[in-house]
Amino acid sequence: MASARQDSRLPPLCLAAALFVAFAFVTLALAFAFPPLTGRVVDSANVIPRPVSDRITAKLASLEAKSGIQLVVATVKSLEGDEIEPYANALFRAWKLGEKQKNNGVLLLVAPNEHKVRIEVGYGLEGTLTDALSKIITTNAMAPRFKAGDFGGGIERGVDDIITVLTTDSSEWEKRPQLRIVRHDTTLDALGPWIALGLFVFIFFWLTPPSQRSNLLSFLLGMLMSSGRGGGYRGGSGGWSGGGFSGGGGSSGGGGASGSW
Repeated sequence: MASARQDSRLPPLCLAAALFVAFAFVTLALAFAFPPLTGRVVDSANVIPRPVSDRITAKLASLEAKSGIQLVVATVKSLEGDEIEPYANALFRAWKLGEKQKNNGVLLLVAPNEHKVRIEVGYGLEGTLTDALSKIITTNAMAPRFKAGDFGGGIERGVDDIITVLTTDSSEWEKRPQLRIVRHDTTLDALGPWIALGLFVFIFFWLTPPSQRSNLLSFLLGMLMSSGRGGGYRGGSGGWSGGGFSGGGGSSGGGGASGSW
């Protein structure tokens, strides 16, 4: 009789295990292999000459020392099949750029292989470094130089223009748009994995016998916590630091602009 009871429990447990595996695959599908945040310039694509990188680093350090604004430049070898907008937003959140209370971070991301560039702006700077001004910088200052193969020059010019906007009256550039284009998928992208997790937990409790729930839940939580320590996920649940440099806990809601060449 006891054996029959144990056999009756196997199908629900197997189904719960299958659902866990499926959830693990969904989570991995949402993961990006982000480079570590090792400094103010993270040139993973190796397209910025060292003298240019050193000049940019000095300018970014000066900007942060004077204003608290944390501007970081990053190049990547690949966007891993995604568009640059969600990739840049996820990278910004993973690195937690800018101060936590002010959200005053900016990410300048260049993907040479996909011919894409984006300026991702923290919540606290969206009123200053607007979408329109970001678009002007990517289109006029950077894209033409990238098209000519001058990545170092284009990135440095973009950095100079971003710093100018952040430290001077932006009305000297262009009239600000009355309405800003708002990304409606940012919140959903960030909550997607948690919705999937909640659905999995609900089904798991519904199918699993009460006597088995405690042990399996402890096992699943352990698996999720251990997997969360490697790699980055949409929504920026964690960050990296290295070389004495790290983000300050800031976040971005998708403000900024992208360009291509």
